[in-house]
Amino acid sequence: MIIQTGNRTDIPAFYAQWFANRLREGYVLVRNPFNPLSVTRYELDPKVVDLIVFCSKNPAPLFTYRDLLTPFRRYWFVTITPYGKDIEPNVPGPDEVIASFRQISDIVGPQNITWRYDPIIVNEEWTVERHIEAFSSMCEKLSGAARVCVISFIDLYDKVRRNYPEVRTVPMPLQLELTRAFVEIARSHGMTIRPCGESRILEKAGADCSGCMTVKTFEEAVGQHLIVPPNPNNRKECACYLTGDIGAYNTCPHLCRYCYANADTSLVHANRKMHDPKSPLLIGHVRQEDVIHQAKQSSWIDPQLRLDLSL
Repeated sequence: MIIQTGNRTDIPAFYAQWFANRLREGYVLVRNPFNPLSVTRYELDPKVVDLIVFCSKNPAPLFTYRDLLTPFRRYWFVTITPYGKDIEPNVPGPDEVIASFRQISDIVGPQNITWRYDPIIVNEEWTVERHIEAFSSMCEKLSGAARVCVISFIDLYDKVRRNYPEVRTVPMPLQLELTRAFVEIARSHGMTIRPCGESRILEKAGADCSGCMTVKTFEEAVGQHLIVPPNPNNRKECACYLTGDIGAYNTCPHLCRYCYANADTSLVHANRKMHDPKSPLLIGHVRQEDVIHQAKQSSWIDPQLRLDLSL
């Protein structure tokens, strides 16, 4: 199976010690965000965990515990954007994250790490021209360390409207203009642009709209064909395969104004106070009324050899 760590919070950035303790003890407990009394137990065992997927804006704190990750296959999505503290209050500067990105790429290989430049916000400060300039500079610094760059344009979910009321959607003509420019720049540095959860119209600008967190991506990371359960996916525009996330919503102290996982700042601060690195749960502890379910876990790797007809 695949363990996801980053669709609800940034575990490498803020909960690295907790995650290291989970790896040492060999299991993790996850509270159901829609049914708080229901808790799932996942074994963190390379025999049943085919891949651990990380999503982070600051992976460096996890480097201390890199030896604990050695038995596991890993895939990284690292977000690097050019915004300032007014939009991303607690995210390290781009050059610092780029240095971490290159360090990870040296360890797992550029085929097992993806750069995310998202979400793209266009306004009076962040014009199309400024995005192109920033993207070009980052491409140059990441050249050789990344083969794929995932982009997406801001989505106005209720949480986003509440925390960032002045933000606006990016009109399709500007999406096409930016995508077309990004595709050309990325190609010159050996990278492919893959939009995440966007209209396939962006294929007209040369983008690869096959998706980012796809089964194919994970198969390439594992190096073998995977037999996966039915996709429990969300939006029809999104091809991501999302399952087995061990994070928790409303726990990410990056406090990015566009965040899709935080409802409000006060809730994040309240949850952080309940975090115990020694607990099997990311937030709080097991309660008497909790019902703990053992996840059905097995390797998804297809035991049969397959002929690659694409060669």
